[in-house]
Amino acid sequence: MKRMRTTIALLVAAALAAAMLGAFASASSASRSTGEKNIVETAIAAGRFTTLTSLLTKAGLADTLATGGPFTVFAPTDAAFAKVPKATLAGLAKHPAQLKAVLLYHVVPGSVTASEVVKLSSAKTLEGSSVLIKANKGGVFVNQAKVTTPDVMASNGVIHVINKVLIPPKNIVATAKAAGKFTTLAALLKKSGLAGTLAKKGPFTVFAPTDAAFAKVPKASLAALAKNKAKLRAVLLYHVVKGQLTAGQAMKLRSAKTLEGKSLKIRVKGGKVIVGGATVTKADVLASNGIIHAINKVLIP
Repeated sequence: MKRMRTTIALLVAAALAAAMLGAFASASSASRSTGEKNIVETAIAAGRFTTLTSLLTKAGLADTLATGGPFTVFAPTDAAFAKVPKATLAGLAKHPAQLKAVLLYHVVPGSVTASEVVKLSSAKTLEGSSVLIKANKGGVFVNQAKVTTPDVMASNGVIHVINKVLIPPKNIVATAKAAGKFTTLAALLKKSGLAGTLAKKGPFTVFAPTDAAFAKVPKASLAALAKNKAKLRAVLLYHVVKGQLTAGQAMKLRSAKTLEGKSLKIRVKGGKVIVGGATVTKADVLASNGIIHAINKVLIP
């Protein structure tokens, strides 16, 4: 009976996935143009990317996207830019380097159509960082932005319309600090001399204990660990896996080797990822050099 219920659940999930992909493909076919104009001309002709095309010109990227390629552009509409505070947008326009980085974070090399996008879990942008891609019954998402119109074809690539402006992530350490709930982890990384490594190299996947998770560790044990740099490094590296491993990818694994040397057991329970006995409470926090999964327990090698 249990096996039958599992089989039925899998069939239902497959049906939902097939329906979602079919709907996305239909929208894709309906949105295709002849592709006679380049990306910039196509965006201008659409009439709803005036802010994007204006910023591309300010950043000196309009000619690149008009003559180079092929490119895949995840293009925020004027309505998407309207959600960004005016002061933020004005400040961005005054700093060409930052503006260029934000715009290039919306561009992926090559012509990646909708049917190819849904097969990906991430894509590296021209800015250098990656965007996460998720396809579910709610649609296709690039980070937190939803693709509203796929496959607007241009002569030198393809445009996928999105409803939110994408912001390039910071490195793992900076992202952890900005989150505000990893202060103990950030402090211990600094004490161990690992902060520099996790800030610059990568990509890494960090199963990051929250401050609440560290609060469960006896104060005496934590203080002793902070004084023993070798042991501290070993414990912290036991939370780090080489490469960028999304929650969806982790669910397909039984274990993952850490930078400490030992492997973490991985299982799924109630739809949640369990790593070495700790539950992932917030998955897929993207960083410029990897990804963070918040966990509710400190892992000990």
